[in-house]
Amino acid sequence: MAESKRDYYEVLGVPKDADDAALKKAYRVLAKKYHPDTNQGNPEAEAKFKEASEAYAVLSDPDKRRQYDQFGHAAFEGGGAGGFGGFDFNSADMGDIFGDIFGDLFGGGRRSRANNGPMRGANLRSRIRITFEEALFGCEKEIELTSRDECKECGGTGAKPGTKPETCPKCNGKGRVVYTQQSLFGMVRSEQACPDCGGTGKIIKEKCPVCRGTGHTSSKKRISVSIPAGIDNGQSVRIRGKGELGVNGGERGDLLVEVVVSEHPTFRRQDTSIYSTVPISFTMAALGGEIRIKTVDGEVAYTVAPGTQTDTRIRLKGKGVPYLRNKDVRGDHYVTLVVKVPERLNKEQKETLWKFREAMGETLPSPAPEEKHKKKGFFNK
Repeated sequence: MAESKRDYYEVLGVPKDADDAALKKAYRVLAKKYHPDTNQGNPEAEAKFKEASEAYAVLSDPDKRRQYDQFGHAAFEGGGAGGFGGFDFNSADMGDIFGDIFGDLFGGGRRSRANNGPMRGANLRSRIRITFEEALFGCEKEIELTSRDECKECGGTGAKPGTKPETCPKCNGKGRVVYTQQSLFGMVRSEQACPDCGGTGKIIKEKCPVCRGTGHTSSKKRISVSIPAGIDNGQSVRIRGKGELGVNGGERGDLLVEVVVSEHPTFRRQDTSIYSTVPISFTMAALGGEIRIKTVDGEVAYTVAPGTQTDTRIRLKGKGVPYLRNKDVRGDHYVTLVVKVPERLNKEQKETLWKFREAMGETLPSPAPEEKHKKKGFFNK
């Protein structure tokens, strides 16, 4: 009965205004989950697979979807729709989905391509630690890594000298084979890499004794790395052609060297700016004067203005980080001046400050003689 069927949109778990891409995505998920080949002996999974397939077959067809939206399941009563008879499961769209599903289930996919053509080698990755100053002004470093090179004994063919690889008889040198699977909805074709030659299209009967048929050998190398001025922590330097060996004549990959910059005890970096904190005395802040400030270029003289308040920030133009793309242009160095209050004062310093307080007109009482500040003991009372 049509009344016993679930709503097709509910079956696929999509809203009624779902587009074709959303319908297809939802159906692929359900089809892979409930496919009979991965749920053998599970009638409930088979029923859900059929239900999802029926729902997608209707909603993916514009005419059938229009009829369903208007009349519901009643639109297909008597037309075989309830038993799959009215749906074309051999259509290009359904075949595309089933091909992908069988490719995932049984290895390879219907869209897999031969990999016996030239392929670029993979990138290698390494990491190097440098100092704060080396990151600012650039440097030369060396790293050691293991990489593969073409075998000199066989010239990269993998075959014993005097022999050569032969065309794979299973795939006739194409590197891929086509399989036909009997499914619930008919025959489904899927394509995958040839299992005999691994997709290369060639078979090596007598392997090279040096590389054992791989066509390459591994060795440790020391590579020079030019660290550009202005590089920041976490950024990488790319060295072209120092990565993995290419396949079938493909070019080598690249070497990516990630830079780790050590922290500095005095300076802090943000983009092209440098930040630091410099303590100054109370008298320097009040009266002003010249101080020496440490920068990445060495110490520079700076004149503190009289009446400088604590946390005053000054800018040393052009004393920051060089721009990565133009080392001749640099950011700025920002210095926070912090007034340092002395924690311990001798008698003379205290008296001087009391006189200063009086000169400032503060109403706090002057200190009594030192003896009067002593607390009286029990017998003195």
